[in-house]
Amino acid sequence: MMTNLFDQFMSPTYLGMPLIVLALGLPWILWPSPSSRWLNNRLVTLQSWFLNRFTQQLLLPINTGGHKWALILASLMTFLLSMNLLGLLPYTFTPTTQLSLNMGLAVPFWLATVIIGMRNQPTAALGHLLPEGTPTPLIPVLIVIETISLFIRPLALGVRLTANLTAGHLLIQLIATAAFTLMTSMTTVALLTTSILFLLTLLEIAVAMIKAYVFVLLLSL
Repeated sequence: MMTNLFDQFMSPTYLGMPLIVLALGLPWILWPSPSSRWLNNRLVTLQSWFLNRFTQQLLLPINTGGHKWALILASLMTFLLSMNLLGLLPYTFTPTTQLSLNMGLAVPFWLATVIIGMRNQPTAALGHLLPEGTPTPLIPVLIVIETISLFIRPLALGVRLTANLTAGHLLIQLIATAAFTLMTSMTTVALLTTSILFLLTLLEIAVAMIKAYVFVLLLSL
C-alpha cells in the first residue's frame, strides 16, 4: 500500500531516467497510420470516421478562416484523449495529471490565438475587452476585469484538466483500497464497493474523453 495517495502522480523513473518522454510518445505509436490502399481495414476506417466527426463538430462555431487550425486541433484532441484513456490502465502513468504539461499545452495555443487575433483583427480583438452598451462609469472596471479574465484563461484550462483527472484517479485509488481492505472482513460490502468501483471507472472513461474535447473546444473558441 502506498504511504501517500499522491505518489501515483509522480513521474516514473527507470535507472534515474524519467519516463515522461516514453509516456508522451506512446499514444502516437498506438494509432494506426492510414495506408495508400483504396480500402482500409476496420480500425483505420473507424479512426478516420471519428476524426472527421470531431473536426466537423469542432469547426461548427468557427468561421472559414479558422478551419486552417483543424489539423493541429484534431491532433491535440487525439493526443489528450489517448493519454487520458491510457492513464486509466493499471500500472500506468497519466501525463495530463501534471499541471506543467497542461500549462505547456494551453499557454502556447492561447498565446497564438491572441497574437493572431491582434494582428489580423485588432479592432475586434480589443472589442472583446469592452461589451457594447456599457455605462461610461463602468468602462475602466470592465476593461480591467476582461483583461484579467483573458490572462487567466490558459491557467483555467490547465487547472480544469489537471483537477478533474487527479480527482478521478484519487477516487479510484480510495475505493479500490477500501474494497481490498474489506474483502476479508466484510465480503458483501467489499463486493458492493467493487461494483461502485466498476461504475466509477466507466464514469472516468467518459470524463477522460469529455475533458479532452472540452480542452480543445475552449481553446478554439
